[in-house]
Amino acid sequence: MGIETDIANDWNAALAALAWQVDLGVAEIIGETPLDRYDLPEPVKLADPVVLPTKAPPPRVATQAPPSAEVALAAATQAAAGASSLEDLREALARFEHCDFKRGARNLVFADGNPKARVLILGEAPGVEEDREGRPFVGRAGQMLDRMFAAIGLSRQSPDPATALYITNVLPWRPPHRDPSPEEIDMMRPFVARHIELVDPDCVVVLGNTSMQAALNTTGILRQRGTWALGFGKPVLPMAHPAYLMRVPEAKRDAWADLLSLQAKLRG
Repeated sequence: MGIETDIANDWNAALAALAWQVDLGVAEIIGETPLDRYDLPEPVKLADPVVLPTKAPPPRVATQAPPSAEVALAAATQAAAGASSLEDLREALARFEHCDFKRGARNLVFADGNPKARVLILGEAPGVEEDREGRPFVGRAGQMLDRMFAAIGLSRQSPDPATALYITNVLPWRPPHRDPSPEEIDMMRPFVARHIELVDPDCVVVLGNTSMQAALNTTGILRQRGTWALGFGKPVLPMAHPAYLMRVPEAKRDAWADLLSLQAKLRG
């Protein structure tokens, strides 16, 4: 009995002491061993990092800069000079890799008509239809061209050189919705010059600014049209492009005057 009474009294005393501390605001029980809260803990030692084998980077490949305009022109001059026939010239153009227009074109558009014709027509560049068929002036502008020259008795289908036409372009590949730069025209000029030399026409009709720049090294086709000049060693007649005549029908009167001038040249 005495021991149980002592235990009960000790328990009651402890509970009373705890309640007294709670009333005083004690919120944390501190252990018997003093704790220095300002003492830094020992750093945690991490395991040595695992070093994975790294793959050696691939060797850098030096990129080749695009050729300069001088290099491209020299290559064109050499390729054109080596062509002894129209077929050789076509093959030289097919092998020529310095013109960016070639990369986006479907076909090489070389020429059409009679290579013995007295009149060579020099256009600017192929369009969609020309690129698809591989022949110059086969679209709407080409149909107008055929009607224009038929009015003075000339045709690309004629077997007679006196009434025949031979048609080609400064650019044998369709440009990607932009005009060729002066450097690109210069680059193609050796091929044009050799083309005209091989055909050896009596006169050349240039249609549009690009053609006039290649033949006469000048622009302003509407100012120069109808005025004979000398280019590639041949009489050259600048005329407005048939596509322009389709957009500006009132210019057809001037085109008719130019055709009559060409007819008079051939008769004289």
